[in-house]
Amino acid sequence: MYEAADLRKGLKIEIDGEPYIVTDFDFCKPGKGQALYRCKLKNMISGGTTDRTFRSVDKIGRPDLVERKLIYLYDEGDFFVFQDHETYEDARIPESVIGNNKYFLDDNMECSVLFYRERPIEITLPFFVEKKITETEPGARGDTATNVTKPAKIENGYEIQVPLFVNEGDIVRIDTRTGEYSDRVSKA
Repeated sequence: MYEAADLRKGLKIEIDGEPYIVTDFDFCKPGKGQALYRCKLKNMISGGTTDRTFRSVDKIGRPDLVERKLIYLYDEGDFFVFQDHETYEDARIPESVIGNNKYFLDDNMECSVLFYRERPIEITLPFFVEKKITETEPGARGDTATNVTKPAKIENGYEIQVPLFVNEGDIVRIDTRTGEYSDRVSKA
């Protein structure tokens, strides 16, 4: 169990049998009485947010969270199949948990999967992936204004904004946390 004094931004707690993450935190000590801990909480399963105030004597549950390293194998319709490289057990993770990360998955990519009571609730990919540009318009010569971008599609159809000098066939690095272009790795 956590105490209210343990609360901080990023802490994962359990309230009413649901895992939450503290997204914002404020400590308030009135002139008289107990200290108050005001928190914004995000439900790690549904994504909903709520505000909650804790007193200094409150006890807060610790969620049953386990993080495991899994290897991505293949796409199976509404599920993505991963394998634990130590036990060789397969884990089928629903597309709803993976979200837009599905566009950045590569075969045999190692990912961190967070489980709550043996149920996957969050996936973390490597911060950067390299993908090939399959479709984009050529950049106009002489257009050298700063920060000018154009749309481009990668192999699986995901669209990103890239600088004008990026062409079809180029390999680019994409930040999986934001889904945005980072830099060009190689020219076609």
